[in-house]
Amino acid sequence: MASAISRAVAATTFSLERSPTAFSIPRSYFNLSPTRCSARFVISSSSKSSLFGRRFHALCREDGRRRLSSSMRFISASNKGYRKMRGRAAKSKEKQLELSVSICIEEELPDDPEISSIAELLRLNVPMAMKLAFDRITDSNYKTRDTSIQDLGGFESVELSVLLCNDEFIRKLNKEWRDEDHATDVLSMSEHIPELNLPVLMLGDIVISIETAARQAEERGHTLIDEIRILMVHGLLHLLGFDHEISEDAEEEMEKEEEFVLKNLGWKGKGLIRSAYDAETNENLHIENSNDKSSKDKKKEGSLRFYRPKFKYIFCDMDGTLLNSKSQVSLTNARALKEASSRGLKIVIATGKARPAAISVLQMVDLAGIDGIISEHTPGVFLQGLLVYGINGREIFKRNLDPNVCREAGHYSLEHKVPLVAFCQDRCLTLFNHPLVDTLHTVYHEPKAEIMPSVEHMVAAADIQKLIFFDTAEGIATNLRPYWSKATGDHANVVQAVPDMLEIVPFGTSKGSGVKLLLDHLGVSSKEIMAIGDGENDMEMLELASLGVALSNGSEKTKAVADVIGVSNDEDGVADAIYRYAF
Repeated sequence: MASAISRAVAATTFSLERSPTAFSIPRSYFNLSPTRCSARFVISSSSKSSLFGRRFHALCREDGRRRLSSSMRFISASNKGYRKMRGRAAKSKEKQLELSVSICIEEELPDDPEISSIAELLRLNVPMAMKLAFDRITDSNYKTRDTSIQDLGGFESVELSVLLCNDEFIRKLNKEWRDEDHATDVLSMSEHIPELNLPVLMLGDIVISIETAARQAEERGHTLIDEIRILMVHGLLHLLGFDHEISEDAEEEMEKEEEFVLKNLGWKGKGLIRSAYDAETNENLHIENSNDKSSKDKKKEGSLRFYRPKFKYIFCDMDGTLLNSKSQVSLTNARALKEASSRGLKIVIATGKARPAAISVLQMVDLAGIDGIISEHTPGVFLQGLLVYGINGREIFKRNLDPNVCREAGHYSLEHKVPLVAFCQDRCLTLFNHPLVDTLHTVYHEPKAEIMPSVEHMVAAADIQKLIFFDTAEGIATNLRPYWSKATGDHANVVQAVPDMLEIVPFGTSKGSGVKLLLDHLGVSSKEIMAIGDGENDMEMLELASLGVALSNGSEKTKAVADVIGVSNDEDGVADAIYRYAF
């Protein structure tokens, strides 16, 4: 039958693949009128879609309440592939009306046992609803239903497709063909064209966002399959000529029909029309405000199960990025990281912190340890790339600072009374007490600094990977940075992660080089990673990644090299980036 339609219109680019589950109904089951009423359809000869000339229905919000939109025609979408639920045709002893039902799963939905189970149930449930609805339209008189579909006895078979997708896919359909840039729960698209006089009744397609259905199911206190059945019945009735948009009588008639079908099949929940009007506040609505541009591309918390990760790894900075201005990981960021990790996306910390400090911070939000994103047995980049741990947390790279640079910095600290801390893998050393040095431990969770009696004792105590000078942002910008940028020459590099700290690291090293080394160790391409950061020390990492996200609180230099600029670290920038870009 698809070939006959293909000869009538141009080739399809949006194909709900037909792998029909055939259900046969004896024609004597229907008491049908021989009359067939025609309806107006517009067929575009230039259309590249099989969804030509369709009436298009979707839930939308108006004045804080949900209602159904007006119909719209010429529906199309980008080329997609679908996984199909296969079924067996029942054997027939008499001439029967065959119900050919395709249950499809959009290719961007990840493999999920619950979704697969629902698709299998729909393979049985959809024909049940069709049989009941067909019987109703032949035995009942309706005041408002479009009777284009009436004489079912004139067809050999009936075809219907149900597509399960996520919000992103259904939003794109809405945007392209209804000019409404938001997700909806269900779309019904008619494929029936009476003028073609075909032996097959091609009802069309019902597109259901399983992501929105999951949110509505939670709000309404029933299961996901309950909500999907409700949406499927609503879409089916639209394809059979019910349209509550045209009048109050039509709305009442369709509402009663929804409730009749659900009740007689023993399915839970109210009809979609009644449920929509039972919503009392905007918080209960699943559709974003179409004027809120910032939320359009952002997935919701708990929705990542309906998407495939776009990357294998996320490399994430801590200070100024994952941590807010209070040096804390927000619960929103923590939940986003847990959800992303549970969906197979690997999170790698890339920070100027020592590993114990990173573990200590993330432990507070249950992100450290066996089930977390960091432990002593996970890969990571620390101390600005000077310490890199690979598979099973094994050290694969360490670079120490020139001892002569350490000595000169120590003498400068004592002479100018500028606090200095030396990082020695899991230890911190200093030359005198100072409140700013204390904040490194109390605020930033670094190991408590040990006071050394002299510069030589500090240099001899352990291998030093990096040094940090503390001062005001102004003091660093006007005094410390200019001096040490010149004094270090080709023996060390000067970098900054935060405005009131100046870091001195070995020459030719960077966080970005540490990330590259770890990627090589893991056998991962830079095209497979997303990176999130804010400071100048993150620039190479963001440039290396397939997608580099600089938070809005970051330095101008960093934002200039990033692919996109996210919201700030005080606005849960990491979570926003994950929900917006990672899946």
